[in-house]
Amino acid sequence: MADVTQKLMAWRGGRPDALNELLPLVYGELRRLARYHLRRGRIEDTMQSAGLVNEAYLRLVDQDQVKWQDRAHFFGLASNLMRCILVDHYRTKHALKRGGDAFTVPIDEAGSIAVADWRENLVELDQAMNRLGAMDAQQARIVELRFFGGLSIEETAEVVGVSPATVKNRWSLARAWLHRELRSN
Repeated sequence: MADVTQKLMAWRGGRPDALNELLPLVYGELRRLARYHLRRGRIEDTMQSAGLVNEAYLRLVDQDQVKWQDRAHFFGLASNLMRCILVDHYRTKHALKRGGDAFTVPIDEAGSIAVADWRENLVELDQAMNRLGAMDAQQARIVELRFFGGLSIEETAEVVGVSPATVKNRWSLARAWLHRELRSN
């Protein structure tokens, strides 16, 4: 994986051919990450991992302003882009003008409905993540890297630039906050 970091640094340094050398090194990991997102989001029937990888990769190569740091930074950003792509895909698929997947609930039963699974509430999760990011950008970044990116505590600490203990603490606080936010909706 040191090759990935070297290729990223070469690309950042102005060597455009390093991008062509990077793809074979990261493609397998990007596919694994895409399958992870698709399984968690239960939308494998409408989007394939190769399509998600290709869309994410196209967006990654358009990132002119990113100062690539290392492999973990690259995959963290890739995971965040995949999350955005999936949210956009979900919104398009379930747009109200197309009928969506809306259902009605009698008002007296509305209070008893709890958020059982984040997959069924992808848009609400995205909105909660945006609110968390507005309150505490570091906590939101940790959630993106851990939950959506599948990075370990140590990898997340490396990307964010804090200690693993800080990541554990902030991860715990962010999960509790998100849980409360999603249950209140």
